[in-house]
Amino acid sequence: MNETETATARPSTPAAADPALAQRMAARQQALGRIAAELKEELFGIDDVIDRVIDAVRAWWVLPEIITRPVIVCLWGLTGTGKTQLTRRLAQKMGFYDRFVEVQMDGFSHGWDGARASIAAMLDDSGIAEGEPGILLLDEFQRYRTIDDKRRDLKVERFQDVWTLLSDGRLPPALSALENIGFRLAQAQYDAAREREDREDDDDAKPPRARQFRLDAWDARELKRALKLAEPLTTIMAWPPEQVQARLHAFRRQSERWETDYSRLLIFVTGNLDEMYEHMAQRVQDCDTDADIFHAMSRKLTVIDVKAALAERFRPEQVARLGNQHIIYPSLSRAAYQRLIAHSAAQYVREVQARSGLRFAIGAPVLAAIYDNAVYPAQGTRPVFSTVHAVLGSPLVDAALWALERSVPAHATLDVTLAPGGQALAMHWQGQTLTLPVPFDLHGLRQRASLDLRTLLAVHEAGHGLAYALLLGEAPQEVRINVASFEGGYNSFVPRKAWSRRMWRAMICVTLAGRAAETLVFGPEAVTTGAEHDYQQATRDAARAVRHHGFGQRVSRTDVAQGADENLNTDVAPTNAEIETLLAAELARAQALLAKHRTALRALVEHLLAHGSVAAADFARISGIPAPVPGAQGGALEPWHEKWQAFAATLQP
Repeated sequence: MNETETATARPSTPAAADPALAQRMAARQQALGRIAAELKEELFGIDDVIDRVIDAVRAWWVLPEIITRPVIVCLWGLTGTGKTQLTRRLAQKMGFYDRFVEVQMDGFSHGWDGARASIAAMLDDSGIAEGEPGILLLDEFQRYRTIDDKRRDLKVERFQDVWTLLSDGRLPPALSALENIGFRLAQAQYDAAREREDREDDDDAKPPRARQFRLDAWDARELKRALKLAEPLTTIMAWPPEQVQARLHAFRRQSERWETDYSRLLIFVTGNLDEMYEHMAQRVQDCDTDADIFHAMSRKLTVIDVKAALAERFRPEQVARLGNQHIIYPSLSRAAYQRLIAHSAAQYVREVQARSGLRFAIGAPVLAAIYDNAVYPAQGTRPVFSTVHAVLGSPLVDAALWALERSVPAHATLDVTLAPGGQALAMHWQGQTLTLPVPFDLHGLRQRASLDLRTLLAVHEAGHGLAYALLLGEAPQEVRINVASFEGGYNSFVPRKAWSRRMWRAMICVTLAGRAAETLVFGPEAVTTGAEHDYQQATRDAARAVRHHGFGQRVSRTDVAQGADENLNTDVAPTNAEIETLLAAELARAQALLAKHRTALRALVEHLLAHGSVAAADFARISGIPAPVPGAQGGALEPWHEKWQAFAATLQP
């Protein structure tokens, strides 16, 4: 083998074999693991989100040399779930807080100045150098919409360069601003020339007035940014026209320097897409929906739901520029809320102990009462922090003063319990008790109904829940009559991805079962107006069954046309009789079902009167009806695959 062949056969040393590079990559991998663990200790209930975010930024952090365009990570979730806090803390822990820019996309960020506001301006004023890594947070992105509800373009003056940045990270110069400076410069030179000509023609002319062109602060800033100048603004503002002109000519000759390179940015896009939660969070004031149920529903949201919600606000090409790295925050589970409350309470105890020497032991009933009064699943963590402060902030300070006035020794422990009635805290020390009222309002609201009204609610809701279990083959997610958000009760059912004719008719029966239960228990003369909404829903569903879904005798879709170009069968009158017949049949079925299973109905009503709710996990035990808990993937469906197999078997030779 000759020398040339030997050299060719020798493999080149791969970059991964570089000991220094390998050591740096390993160190950063370990650092990411530590950062993830620390974030999970600080932010409760989003461990899966933290893991996904860490994985999304891993390549950008460990081997930034391979990044040629911005890494975009989109975080979507309800308010108060920690989206902004996560990005801020991650930037701090990764050592990028001096190269971290936060932009409120609603237009109220620091630096907003009307039509001049741009992402480029904010990046230029930051510590992020061109071509170097940095972190950009585009917060409240849902407020930066570019189309209205009818998909017409909206006039947007702020942050128009965001889409270019999201595309490839390379921002063009503000050519319009430079053209404006050039125009003003030319106008000033023209005026000066005319003045000289007039002076030469007039022997008696006065000395020329000072007309020399000067840049104001705004133009100087635009020039500095577009031309990438290092000089301070005051220096640029003092430049004579000739120097400004020379810089503009030089810039136009060097087009390769026009773009500003931010291709190595890590860009977080965060926001709350309300459209994703329309079927879940209909009442933001709802403090009654079980946190675990709401959590399970939110975990079913996917990237498809995200893109559908984004399509309501942005044009398709803009949605595409956000990429596919969409991470959805689930609402917090009951365990996450309980952990957060215990952690926050412990912080107050430590702070009071550090200053007074006294320790307070918060009893479990107090923590449970805080949970019952603080948790609004659709509102995230903010109501929790507010309630913990109201319940433990001032009361612990008052209790410490009370104890010190009684010469309670340092480092003594005072038990904090719930006073009888549940509306105050009680502190005990050697036979003495301090009672302090606290704002536990929701407990009273949940118990506000009279016994007669609670009985009516229990019978009505038990009828819905029992019919659902018998006809749909699974327990309701929750049956509740202790409701603070409104005066009533409710059943919570699992949404399904598809409905058969049998299932659709079964749900009409379930909807009418509340009135059927009232009739069975109270008699036809004591039924109430509380079923009005049920009858509206049942009529709507029966009409859709006959007119829209083809579940009745009529084949064509029958509807009321919204426009002259809609070719629908608008002859709705003939379907009215069939709808009424369907409703009557399902009401009769509901009455027969409940009469047959009156023992189960009684058990459910008694449990609701005693406890206010029935959870899915307890439904079968309480009612005696073998109704399994709904699965994680949604409600039970028809055995369509089994039916297909049976059909296919008939076709085999």
